[in-house]
Amino acid sequence: MTAPPFILGTTSLTEFSAYWTEHPSIFVAPAAEQDPAKRALLVLKWFLTTLKQSYSSRNDKYGSEKKPLNPFLGELFLGKWEDEAGTTHLVSEQVRHDQSSPSSYSLLYLERKAWCSSTFLPPTRRDLPAPYCTNNFQLQGYNAQKASFSRTIHIKQIGHAVYTLSSHNETYLITLPSLHIEGLIYGKPFVELNNCTYITSSSGYMAKIDYSGKGWLSGKKNSFVATLYPIGKEKEILYTIEGQWNESFSIKAGGGSGIKKHSELLETFNSKTSKTTPLLVSPLNEQGPYESNRAWQHVAAGIQKGDMDIVHVEKSKIENAQRELRRKELAEGREWQRRFFKKLEGNADEVFEKLAKQCGERIEADKTAGVWRFDESKKAEREGRAVEVNHAPVSSVS
Repeated sequence: MTAPPFILGTTSLTEFSAYWTEHPSIFVAPAAEQDPAKRALLVLKWFLTTLKQSYSSRNDKYGSEKKPLNPFLGELFLGKWEDEAGTTHLVSEQVRHDQSSPSSYSLLYLERKAWCSSTFLPPTRRDLPAPYCTNNFQLQGYNAQKASFSRTIHIKQIGHAVYTLSSHNETYLITLPSLHIEGLIYGKPFVELNNCTYITSSSGYMAKIDYSGKGWLSGKKNSFVATLYPIGKEKEILYTIEGQWNESFSIKAGGGSGIKKHSELLETFNSKTSKTTPLLVSPLNEQGPYESNRAWQHVAAGIQKGDMDIVHVEKSKIENAQRELRRKELAEGREWQRRFFKKLEGNADEVFEKLAKQCGERIEADKTAGVWRFDESKKAEREGRAVEVNHAPVSSVS
C-alpha cells in the first residue's frame, strides 16, 4: 500500500536512533549520583526526555506525523554529539529487511558517552573520586516493527534497549512502547503511545510507565504516569513522574497526585523549551554509499519538491538494486555481512534474561532475525569512520 503524499517523510527509520541522545547531559547524569534509587530515577527521566524527539518531533516540524523511509539491508547512520560533557558516538545499522513483509524490519543502534574530566561534573559533585570523573556509558538495542490496520495504523515494536553504566556496574533493560496513529481522517496524523513499558535495573529498581491519550470526553494527548519502586514492591512507590511526554512533566517524591495526596515536587521538565544538542553528521561527499543521507538524497529531494514521479523512480532504483544483491547472495550461497553488529549464538543474552524476568519481557528472535549486539571489535572502525562496504556497491546509490 502506497502512502499518500502528505504523509511521506524524508527521514529513514535508521536515523531515528539519533533521538535517544539529543540531551547528552541528561543521558550521562546518572553517573554523578551515588544513591542507586536516585540513579534509577535519573535513567527514567532520561528515557522520558527521548519520547518527544522519537515520536513527536516530526509532528512539530511538519505539522503532522510523517511515514519514514523504509531502510534497506546494510543501511548505516553514523554521527556524534559534542558538548561540555564530552562526545557521544552513534552507530545505527539496518540488519534485516524482509521483502515479503515490508512492515517488519530490524533497526540497531549504539550510543556511547564518556565524561572526560571532573570539570564537567555538576558543581555539587566535583569532589567525586577519580572513577566518577571518567565514565563510560553505553546504550544499545534493536527494534523490529510490525504494522497493522484497524480503523487506524497500529504498530507493535519488538525488541529492547540496554543502558549500561560502567562506573556503577549497573545495567538497565528498557522495553519499547506500542503505538498507533491518531488524526489520519483529518490529514494531520500524530503518534499516541499505548499500554505500558518498563525499565528494570540490576540495582533492584523498576520503573513502570503507563501511557494514555485524549478520550472523547476527557484527558490530554500523549499523557503518562511513571512510577519507580523496588522490584517486587510495586505499592512502595519512591518517585512518580507524570504529565505529557510531548510537552512537560513533573517529578515527585512519593506516589504523586493520583496515588498519594502528599508528595514533594522535585523538578519540572519542559520538553518544548529544553535545548537539544545537534547531531554532527559528515557531509554527503564524505559519506559511504550505504549511509542514509547519501543513499536517500534523491528520494528526499523528490519528496521535498512534491514530485512523486521522482520519488518513485529513485526509490525503485534502490529497491531493485537490493533485490539483485539478494539474488546474487543466494546464488553464491552467502548472506549479507553486517558491518557493526553481530548475532548472539543461540539467541541468548544472560543480562537480558536476568532483567527481563522481573517485567515479563521475552526475546522474540524469530521476529528480529536473532538477538543483536554491537561488535566490540568494530569500535575502531566506528571512531575512524571506516564505512566502505567490501561487497558490491548499490549501483543506484550515488
